[in-house]
Amino acid sequence: MTQPITLFLIDDHTLLRRGLVALLSQQPDLRVVGEAGDAAQALRLLPALRPDVILLDNHLPGVLGVDAIAGLREASSESRVIMLTVSEDGQDLAAALRNGAQGYLLKTIDGDLLADAIRRAARGEPVVSPEMMAKLVAAFQSQGAPEPEPVAQEGEPTSPLSPLSPREEDVLREIARGASNKEIARQLSIAETTVKIHVQHILRKLGLSSRVQAAVYASDRQRQPE
Repeated sequence: MTQPITLFLIDDHTLLRRGLVALLSQQPDLRVVGEAGDAAQALRLLPALRPDVILLDNHLPGVLGVDAIAGLREASSESRVIMLTVSEDGQDLAAALRNGAQGYLLKTIDGDLLADAIRRAARGEPVVSPEMMAKLVAAFQSQGAPEPEPVAQEGEPTSPLSPLSPREEDVLREIARGASNKEIARQLSIAETTVKIHVQHILRKLGLSSRVQAAVYASDRQRQPE
């Protein structure tokens, strides 16, 4: 039997932590192994627990969650950190990803979608709430982040999303919406394994290293005048 994904919760609201424990315990493949009300308490507990995923609030006593990410990852190097917060600030989102967070989710997320995002993060996939994608692009642009340039290939189309095939363009647009591989497969009526292959090709062709970079790239190109 597959081992459950272990979780650690960091939030200063006890009732919210209790609610998350109750919600996540309904998923047989997820198990909460610890919780803390602030970053300092978490740093004491994490080395012994080493959870697969850490759910981290941004507004904590003494330190912002985004500023605690590096220390948490040092205390438990194999853990993936997901910000779970009410903050819709694009700068908080950019800072979280820059500091090593695997994802950034709003607390308004549906319970089943949260569980799915945790699974994806545990597999190494970046997870960002769809409504934050436009702010992610804006935050990177305001910081002067360099745009990834596509590698031109002879005979390829010259659309703004070139050098991708039409199907890869479809997949990239879905990535920009924040869709998971499963959601993309359902939307495009193709197999999930096919989506994974398309994602690999997209990242290779565009010289990118993550789905988040791909989403930024796609959203930026879609906003450019033709």
